[in-house]
Amino acid sequence: MFAKFVAVSLLTIASAQVMAAECKVTVDSTDQMSFSTKAIEIDKSCKTFTVELTHSGNLPKNVMGHNLVISKEADMQPIATDGLGAGIDKDYLKEGDARVLAHTKVIGAKETSSLTLDVSKLSADEKYGFFCSFPGHISMMKGSVTLK
Repeated sequence: MFAKFVAVSLLTIASAQVMAAECKVTVDSTDQMSFSTKAIEIDKSCKTFTVELTHSGNLPKNVMGHNLVISKEADMQPIATDGLGAGIDKDYLKEGDARVLAHTKVIGAKETSSLTLDVSKLSADEKYGFFCSFPGHISMMKGSVTLK
């Protein structure tokens, strides 16, 4: 009887883990100015959501650095433009920019960085996106962030 109880309990725990939302994603960036995805989907049940950014290229961050910034879609280009003067040491983001919901550091070849987003900051009726704020990269390195 006990063995049956343990088996059922383990099965229940395994099922719960399968049903739980995935609250993390890994996005790769390359020397060809690209992200490995054009869309990030966040489950509404997640309290926080983590994005791990990797760089599978060979170039250093001062040549082909990338970061990942999450904001409202309408704020993406203004944030990138305002961040140009901030420089690489400030991840090409204006200090204290309230429009930035979360961001990684600028990374180069074989480096990683991550961000954690408070999902309660997102609204189901707003459009969000992600982009790289390294000068000139937003034209090719951007995508959507959807709350589902």
